[in-house]
Amino acid sequence: MNSIVCVKEIPDPETPASAFSIDPVAMRAIPAKDTPPVISPFDEQAVEAALRLKDAHGGKVTVLSMGAPSAEKVLKHALSMGADDAFLLNDSSFDGSDSASTAYALAQAIKKVGEFDLVFCGRQAGDFDAGQVGSGIAEILDIPSVTVAKKIEASDGKVKVERVLPDGYEVVEVSLPALITVSSEVGEPRYATLKGIMAAAKKTVPVWNAPELAAEPSKLGAAGARPQLLKL
Repeated sequence: MNSIVCVKEIPDPETPASAFSIDPVAMRAIPAKDTPPVISPFDEQAVEAALRLKDAHGGKVTVLSMGAPSAEKVLKHALSMGADDAFLLNDSSFDGSDSASTAYALAQAIKKVGEFDLVFCGRQAGDFDAGQVGSGIAEILDIPSVTVAKKIEASDGKVKVERVLPDGYEVVEVSLPALITVSSEVGEPRYATLKGIMAAAKKTVPVWNAPELAAEPSKLGAAGARPQLLKL
């Protein structure tokens, strides 16, 4: 069972709003310097879901993140939890990405990783809460997607997924390969062991740029963004 998990570095959700400032030119929030960014909580649970399937069926877990060089820390965190490989997508052409251009870049990276059974994403990022990237990746890769999963079981080339609903849950079965977005109901992610932390520290996180992804420039970053941010 080979899984690929997409994770995002975000400002720590526990940071008070007063600690942020706004860059009016770049139109983005600037977090407090003394508060390091963290892995998006839903993405951490997506890593946990992938690792549970690895524990049950073997295989490997590969983690991807698109972001600044500092995002290597969230990839190292996933490695310390038990992921096997991690890759960082970093290129100036990714600047100004929205959900559509982010999904495109990640989909290109997934193709570069190679054969997979499942792609995992958090149900939404912990900063903007858009919840669109996972479904966008599935559309680009032309694979089925199941959103807001609380339980995942795999067997015989299929996955059975319990999806969270406002008044309960439903059970959906899809054939592999597929993409799943993971909700908080999947349960608490595991803690990294000392052995895992030490092993992750020794691993190298390769950095892929846009040409290495064979990406079309018109679909990346601000050029590929659908809505245009006018004011923040």
